Amino acid sequence: MEQPLIDQVAIVTGGGSGLGEATCHALANRGAVVMVVDRSGANAEAVAVAIRTEGGRATALTADVSRWDDVRATAEVTLADYGRIDILVNNAAIDHTLPLSQMTIDQWDEVIGVNLRGPFLFIKAVLPAMERQGRGHIVNVASTAAKRAWGDAAAYHASKWGIIGFTRGLGVEGRKHNIRATAIVPGGMRTHFFDRFEGTGIPMPAPDKLQDPREVAELIAFVVSRPDGSVIQEAIMTPLLETSWP
Repeated sequence: MEQPLIDQVAIVTGGGSGLGEATCHALANRGAVVMVVDRSGANAEAVAVAIRTEGGRATALTADVSRWDDVRATAEVTLADYGRIDILVNNAAIDHTLPLSQMTIDQWDEVIGVNLRGPFLFIKAVLPAMERQGRGHIVNVASTAAKRAWGDAAAYHASKWGIIGFTRGLGVEGRKHNIRATAIVPGGMRTHFFDRFEGTGIPMPAPDKLQDPREVAELIAFVVSRPDGSVIQEAIMTPLLETSWP
């Protein structure tokens, strides 16, 4: 049976839009207290207000996931306000869609910094609390880009393949503290992720070949609602008609 998340405290990065926003709502709907973390404070606050209007509990926090000071402050505020951290969803991600020959070092560092360093920093910040509690669940959002490859996305592939391996290692280390780790592998979603392609000549995926991010958010909520003693190690959810998946 699915377990409610009543009074569990969840941190969701990239919570101000897209899959992160949908995940904040899905967790709050199950009773979790949600810390909506986004580099856009306005977006984070809008999501938190919407959740509170619906009767849920949410707090908006502004943070750059690649900056340790921001990440540490997020964990400290959460612990000061609620005394625990039960769920971490590392969702924030970016991409620079360029051939490697054209990608700058700064662009490479930014993709790895947000997509791979960011989850490491947040995990480093919350693990001591989860270890003291003797339980916790960390969800790292990967992508089908961690399973297949296409052109002009090498940095994104590196970060998402890396997050899969990172999650596996985390799961092994977390077992002795009853800390579970899951990699979520979504296919294309109807979010603003593809907005940057407009006017570039890069083909935009057809809407019917993308999925509603709320469906993936429900999967994340389902995963973290499993009873202690079991863990869904990895879950892949794609649009039925996604062309980049076999």
